[in-house]
Amino acid sequence: MSLAVAVGTQAVATVVERFRPRGSSALTTPEELADATPREVLHALGESLTEIATTSVIGLIGSIVASAMLTVVVSRAVLGRPVTARDAWANARPRLPAMAGLFCVIPLLILGAFAVGTAPGLVLVAAGAEQAGLSLTLLGGMAGLVGSVWLWIRYSLAAPALMLERQGVMASLRRSEKLVRGSWGRIFGIQILAGLLVFLVATIVALPTGPIEFMITGEAGSDDPSSWTNLIFTGVTATISSMIALPITSGMTALLYMDQRIRRESLDIELTRAASVGEGQ
Repeated sequence: MSLAVAVGTQAVATVVERFRPRGSSALTTPEELADATPREVLHALGESLTEIATTSVIGLIGSIVASAMLTVVVSRAVLGRPVTARDAWANARPRLPAMAGLFCVIPLLILGAFAVGTAPGLVLVAAGAEQAGLSLTLLGGMAGLVGSVWLWIRYSLAAPALMLERQGVMASLRRSEKLVRGSWGRIFGIQILAGLLVFLVATIVALPTGPIEFMITGEAGSDDPSSWTNLIFTGVTATISSMIALPITSGMTALLYMDQRIRRESLDIELTRAASVGEGQ
């Protein structure tokens, strides 16, 4: 399932990246960055954020499908019950619109916290006080980052709550807030550990990309990052990484959700009863 989702989303992302219009204000070298004015830095940052947003939307669609299906798989696995891809899709499909809404609301909340932190500094830059504005933007960005991380963990268990409890978007957010309360630091540590594991996997997968590209094309890399050669090798690497990363992140979140319910609501008793009923049948 992860491979199918990764191939589909990465194929679309590769084509979009190949034909995406590119601006002329990118700051690609240290010399260009050093000589740029604050306004040029902000303009280049805006173009970079636009590029990130484009690829993020494509990845978001894949994450919605993968998270929905893999949450179903993990919930069945806890009961010792096998599930096919067809069964997982049948269970996940009715919840995809709600899951899409949730995956849009949470990033908006996180970006909102970051925007609130950086807004005063950006206003000063727009008013002409560029140096003071950049300093305030940096400080506000750090504060916004802290707030964004706090919100991320607070609502990190909303997706499994939406899938397994059949709740709406806002109810799932409140459910996650309730489950995370009092365990924020522990959940934060586990999520960071999962993120580091995914980063390690992605790094290991990317290591042989250069030598393989050199063996096939005779070049260690393309000077044009938007060339088909560079994009294909990057896409293959990203597909393998996503295939491994999606089960780690989605599975970790689903298991954290169940763990919190076991600690707070004795879910283990219900799971044991459900497993016994399943074996009896």
